[in-house]
Amino acid sequence: CFNSGFSSEKCDFETDLCKALNEVNLQPGWMRRNGRSGMGPPYFDHKRNDSAYFLSLSSEMQYSSATLRTNVFLPTDKEHVCQITFHYWISQRSGTLMVRLQKSSEGTVTNIWKVSGELQSQWKENTITINSTEKYEV
Repeated sequence: CFNSGFSSEKCDFETDLCKALNEVNLQPGWMRRNGRSGMGPPYFDHKRNDSAYFLSLSSEMQYSSATLRTNVFLPTDKEHVCQITFHYWISQRSGTLMVRLQKSSEGTVTNIWKVSGELQSQWKENTITINSTEKYEV
């Protein structure tokens, strides 16, 4: 995904929220933590490292929602494809994780991926490809 300033970004949350995510857009409920935090599962990241950081929703957010929003990405084309690979963990049966796309010219938000309704309690990986002829946020 292309943004002014970087073209390919590995985001592992080890030092901060990454260039792709905007600190101001971190809604209440999200926290950067690791498996040693004493906050319950997961107790490690997707590589089974208990000291590696990831983003997690606090347990108080069990029955509400919270959003992570990227900075604005530039339009995609044949040379500049946007692929986002992410690892996720859902530990509650009622939880739903969604990836949504908002184009700059529109106020509407489109769901482009979601998972819900199953007790997983394990790390899974997913890759989404985004095509947009205009600037967008995820």
